[in-house]
Amino acid sequence: MNTDTTTPPSYDTKSIWLHWITAAIVILLLCVGQTIDWFPRGIWRITMRSLHISAGALLGVIMLYRIWWRIQGGLRLPPADTGLLQVLTKTMHWALYTTLLATVILGVANVWVRGDTLFNLFTVPAFDPANKALVHQVEDLHQLAAYLVLILAVLHAGAALLHHYVLKDAVLRRMLPGRNE
Repeated sequence: MNTDTTTPPSYDTKSIWLHWITAAIVILLLCVGQTIDWFPRGIWRITMRSLHISAGALLGVIMLYRIWWRIQGGLRLPPADTGLLQVLTKTMHWALYTTLLATVILGVANVWVRGDTLFNLFTVPAFDPANKALVHQVEDLHQLAAYLVLILAVLHAGAALLHHYVLKDAVLRRMLPGRNE
């Protein structure tokens, strides 16, 4: 158990904020996605769907920017773990990135296949309105990917809390905002 009380190195401010903005958008998307059908058909449901679609598009842009930033300019810290834990850490991060991008891509496909109206201002025509099986298949895949993101995010957060409270190391503190300001 590492009980080091010195100030650990932190990720750069941009990486930290991109991480937490991503987390906030994912939570928003999961909440809105689970409640869209609670709203009656009409303006409220269109607004909630539009919010979900817009937030999903924003998540896609942020994920692409995060990947670019990580490749180009993000601060790389030495691995917090070694051996199997390091392999699990890398696998989890790539699984999260991949699943988040897959969920966004399936969301775009869902809008395209189903057709939709964004804030009653713009209409995306349905690819094949008669093909209900395709619509359901793409919706189901999008939902499955979103649930996978949720599972991975809970495991990711659980691992951070395990590091903080059980292993008592600095892994969680490396990603907390306000440390580099």
